[in-house]
Amino acid sequence: MTSTSGSTTHSPVETAAVVAHGRIDVADAVELVRAVAERAGVELVDEPERAQLAIAVGGDGTILRTLARLLGTGVPVIGINFGRVGFLASIAPERLEGDLARVFAGEYRIVELPTLELELDGQRHVAVNDAVVTSAELGRLIELEYAIGREDLGVQPCDGLICATPQGSTAYNLSNGGPVLVWGLDALVVTFVAPHTLHARPLVVGRGVDVVVENRSADVGAAVLADGHRSGNLAPERALSIRLGEQRSLLATLPETTFFGRYRETFTS
Repeated sequence: MTSTSGSTTHSPVETAAVVAHGRIDVADAVELVRAVAERAGVELVDEPERAQLAIAVGGDGTILRTLARLLGTGVPVIGINFGRVGFLASIAPERLEGDLARVFAGEYRIVELPTLELELDGQRHVAVNDAVVTSAELGRLIELEYAIGREDLGVQPCDGLICATPQGSTAYNLSNGGPVLVWGLDALVVTFVAPHTLHARPLVVGRGVDVVVENRSADVGAAVLADGHRSGNLAPERALSIRLGEQRSLLATLPETTFFGRYRETFTS
């Protein structure tokens, strides 16, 4: 199971970093974060890797990019929502000052979330959100053969295939009819993009099981994306392996923030 820090009280934050990935529309919010940090006696550093806590100001994309950047550093990331969905964010803009002051005082918890490991042509890549295989030629479908746990599941004509982590399941996976995976599941979900059949269904896969995808298209290449960034090409007859990785991303939240609370606020209200 993905773990959650049992403690909701940590030592007061001494150093923090603000990450906005160049978004000029959140400049006022960044200045407010700086003001709250100054009042709390928190030193803001330029390099998130050197901070005790990273503050992502933006939407889920900003939070995910920050989580990916900080993999392996032990630095958790808390999000202030200035995005359309903000499912991973714990702090709303209107509560920024009060909630961030609580976080700086050590009032937060840490959720450990799984990552994906991709292996293609001898190279390894890590994804926090999702891995996608898609046609390299716009408008051309591809035929993907896939196996899970060394069991062949056949060839599927489609526009692509998504493997998503729980935190990534509410993004591209959800928009293609895939299920939402609850935080705490140590699993990934496999969902086809526009499958040309009525029988392709999403599958949830646990740790220790590889998803192997091969391009069976005769004349159409496929692109491999990790968290939306092109990681390589899946040429015809080549194979891509995807599995749950050993690294964990560290998402910080307010103590009262829960998965189902965020789900209710985001998708049912």
